[in-house]
Amino acid sequence: MMNNSGKGYIHIYTGNGKGKTTAALGLAVRAAGHGMKTYMGQFMKGQWYGELSSLKDHPCITIEQYGDSTCIRREDVTPKHIDEAVNGLGKAERAMRSGRYDILILDEIHVAIWFGLLTEADVLQFLNHRVETMEIILTGRNATGKLIEAADLVSDIKEVKHYYRQGLLARNGIER
Repeated sequence: MMNNSGKGYIHIYTGNGKGKTTAALGLAVRAAGHGMKTYMGQFMKGQWYGELSSLKDHPCITIEQYGDSTCIRREDVTPKHIDEAVNGLGKAERAMRSGRYDILILDEIHVAIWFGLLTEADVLQFLNHRVETMEIILTGRNATGKLIEAADLVSDIKEVKHYYRQGLLARNGIER
């Protein structure tokens, strides 16, 4: 089922606040209620997150991860991490062209660019060759100016206050 306009738009959820992936997943769940199918490629994620279990057998939502099983820092990037991201973008492109999906989410794609796993040019080329009827959502901190310019909708999720600052780590069901 296609959206009402027949045209797909590019969304960006960025900023240093909590909730970018959650917003993208919320859109996928809402769309599933209308029979729309979503493919989510999670860059830099190979760890377990709650959405993997709760949506594992969902008929309208597919999630694949393109990352290491551990969290990495920018200074820890290896050729293997770059290969995972490049291969992930290729998988996302195949999903986009498959005709099976109405929505494509590139989760943490902005962070993958910031870490040097992909280039801004790689992602702009992906967007320039997208299926025009497909809704594309890009998430992650540090969205680049050119990607923001290419987008139709940009939400900058700002941190006002966060309990991480008090030393609280990610909690199951809330942050992961």
